[in-house]
Amino acid sequence: MLCLRAIRPFSWRVFHFRPFSFEPLISQMNNCTDEEQIFGLIEKNKSLLSEKQVGCALSMLWQFQKQKTSSVKNVDCIRNHPQFLTLCNLATTKMGFMSDSTLVNVLYIIQQFGIEAHDSLVEALVTEAWRRLERFDISVLSKFSSCLADQHLHYSPLMGKVADIVNRNLENIEDLRSLSVLMVSISSLISQRFQEKLVNKAELLFDTMDSSQVNTARRIVQFLRNIKYRYYPLLERCNKVFLSNMNHLDLDSISKILSLYYSLQFHSFEFILMTKKRLTEMIPLFDHPASCVKLFVALGPMAGPEEKKQLKSTILLMSEELTGQQALAVMGAMEEMESRNLRLIKKITSILHKHLDNYKPVELLRITQALIFLHFQSKELFVKLRELLLSYLKVSVIPSEISILVYALSMLPSAHLDEVRMSQIEAVLPQCDLHDLNIFATSVLRCIQYDHMYLDNIPAKQLKVLQKLDHYGHQRLQECKSLNLLWEEVKSLKGDWFADSLLEETVVTLQRLMDEINYINVAGIASFISRTNYLSTSLLDKIASVVLQQIEKIHPFAILAIILPFSALNYDPPQRDEFFGTCIQHLNSYLSVLDPLVLVFLGYSLATLQYFPEDLLKAIFNIKFLARLDSQLELICSSLNMKVQFRLMELNRAVCLECPEYQIPWFHDRFCQQHYNKDFECILDKRRNPLPYGSHNTTLEKLPKIHLESNTQIAGSRLPPGAEKIALEFLDSRAFCRNIPHLKGKSAMKKRHLEILGYHVIQIPHFEWNSMALSTRDARMDYLRERIFGEGKS
Repeated sequence: MLCLRAIRPFSWRVFHFRPFSFEPLISQMNNCTDEEQIFGLIEKNKSLLSEKQVGCALSMLWQFQKQKTSSVKNVDCIRNHPQFLTLCNLATTKMGFMSDSTLVNVLYIIQQFGIEAHDSLVEALVTEAWRRLERFDISVLSKFSSCLADQHLHYSPLMGKVADIVNRNLENIEDLRSLSVLMVSISSLISQRFQEKLVNKAELLFDTMDSSQVNTARRIVQFLRNIKYRYYPLLERCNKVFLSNMNHLDLDSISKILSLYYSLQFHSFEFILMTKKRLTEMIPLFDHPASCVKLFVALGPMAGPEEKKQLKSTILLMSEELTGQQALAVMGAMEEMESRNLRLIKKITSILHKHLDNYKPVELLRITQALIFLHFQSKELFVKLRELLLSYLKVSVIPSEISILVYALSMLPSAHLDEVRMSQIEAVLPQCDLHDLNIFATSVLRCIQYDHMYLDNIPAKQLKVLQKLDHYGHQRLQECKSLNLLWEEVKSLKGDWFADSLLEETVVTLQRLMDEINYINVAGIASFISRTNYLSTSLLDKIASVVLQQIEKIHPFAILAIILPFSALNYDPPQRDEFFGTCIQHLNSYLSVLDPLVLVFLGYSLATLQYFPEDLLKAIFNIKFLARLDSQLELICSSLNMKVQFRLMELNRAVCLECPEYQIPWFHDRFCQQHYNKDFECILDKRRNPLPYGSHNTTLEKLPKIHLESNTQIAGSRLPPGAEKIALEFLDSRAFCRNIPHLKGKSAMKKRHLEILGYHVIQIPHFEWNSMALSTRDARMDYLRERIFGEGKS
């Protein structure tokens, strides 16, 4: 009894001591208005601080930093403060008593203040967190995964353990914010099946998310970028979140979203239009180099002439303050803007030159590409670039880095590589994927061209390396066992070497693996066929079959890419009407959502195939749509702008000629006056003799203003009885598929339209005109007489 009575006062003292010792102090911390007040409290109470108070103090210090703009943050000053060191020491001794949440929060804040991963405190915190990992709730686990990612531990066993926990508990996760953080953190080491599970879970939880959670939506887009999956349903929903919060997006957020969209090749006209307006409003708000550079990079490529002028003037004014990385970002944006402002180019180039020694190999490549694209000439700079690239190359052993360095060297004015460097390339070829092999081949071909032109000599070593490149390229294709792995390597391949040496083998490999084509990769495979102009009927038939079987899983945004090879290569699959009808039907509910550019290309592609969906045409040929199209044309580069205008003109012509019942007017006379028609025309009488060329012609660019009376004759185009209009067209290699002499869609449509206009069309293929049989002038004249005037005409 006495023992119990003796213990009671002591228990009471212990019980009441902790609240009185730390609750008021935490309240005082919460009432602090700056870091010095926090540090003052720590100095007075350091011998009494508990683990909760340590965590609270660090949290308050970080809150103060987050409230500051980038120009007034003082992270270094805080990190070097004596009382910050006191906090770190206390965290080391008290971490075992910390709650899971406090432990991980302390790790997160310590890293935000720039404490290195090899610091003993960081290592101890990570080790303690690893010990507790299985018991972490989802929010703590997500923050811990973010800490690991900040330490570049994406491929570590610990991150693998995090991924395993997520996989085992995925069905029970209901917090999309925490899940989105985890998705980004573990994206580098998860299987495709796990990727798909995460995408499905995110889609399932999306409606539970508050529409203001921009960061969650951005992380979902970042995850899709990381796994290289352009999953339209999620992208579309994330895009709606960004649009609804546009007035609250700051420059950093917009820049990140634009970068992610660019990587995914996801285009949203509405987002770009609203972003342009929002960024333009920010032009007067920034006077700090970092912010101005970020604004220049984000707004420059889409800005109008006045805005571009303002942005360039601002960058010029503060150019002396730019760092090497900022100058590099500006140069990249100028390349994208197709800028020819020589004064700005010179200024930025001088900064690049000053910092040249500090750039990594991939950055030196970006500099080289930008200088070449912008036609900037500086012998001194190019010499320095070459020296630096060669110095990196001499010590490099990583194939991808060697390919970057060699590619940059091949772009310089003196594109020569000696035998030692050629041997270095040869040595790494067995380790290279198709992407690196293609870069090496392009570079070696440039060197061969340079040596032949300027040195009048092609070293045998270069030819030997080229032969080995062919060998290893074919070997890699033949050994490929997975369509997805193959696709990762070939989707961006281009250039003469790939087309001449590997394209046929690549198509053979795709045919061998085509049972793996599904709703996820079908649009990509179709795009590859369009880009390479290689007609593989078995691949196209498989694409059509997959689309018909899995159309409900294919997003309407992907339909253009799927239709394109059939249109471009003029090929009808066995289920022609069912296939194209299904694609058109799938598009109908999205006509008001699709970008104006996409609608124009869709209309043109379908017109090439002789499909003219009335709903699609009504969506295109109206004043409201054409005004939206004009707005979008202002945001894109000049080459794409012109291509879109041509496609709209060709669609307009096709509808007028082939569907006069729609009564869509011809409104491209003015546009066509700038681009004269190149058809050679003549008129023959009923005896096949030429008639004087007068007012009988009706070219493709000058359509009659009255409607067609039939499919074969233009009303009002009067010719003498028995006379015939002849259109002679020379077809170069671009008019045919790459692998067989099969006429492509554009040339076939042009022939069809000329026939509707009453012409007899004679197409002269390049492979006949340039053949040995027509190597003399007389042979060519006889050939033309026979084709134009008929058999036996002399």
